[in-house]
Amino acid sequence: MIVLNVTYQCKPDCREAFLEAILREGIGEASRAEAGNLKYDYYLPFDGGDELLLIEKWRDESALKAHAEQPHYARLKELKPLYVTETVVERFGTAEAE
Repeated sequence: MIVLNVTYQCKPDCREAFLEAILREGIGEASRAEAGNLKYDYYLPFDGGDELLLIEKWRDESALKAHAEQPHYARLKELKPLYVTETVVERFGTAEAE
């Protein structure tokens, strides 16, 4: 299993608008519907701020690569420059999916 912690540092006061755009576009739903997706959820920090955390879990490398070729993935890449100043991706792997 591959786990990604994706932290989006949003432009000042743009986090809510970014999350609304993601929800409106159905990016989360489309990603969760992909073969090999085990989790795809967004989280807001307790203290507010301008960060948005995405936790993704994928069955294997081929599922993750297929995800990067999807139209909703491309749409997220188009949205990011409007709302996000920095994206930090932390990648973790385990021996097998649970």
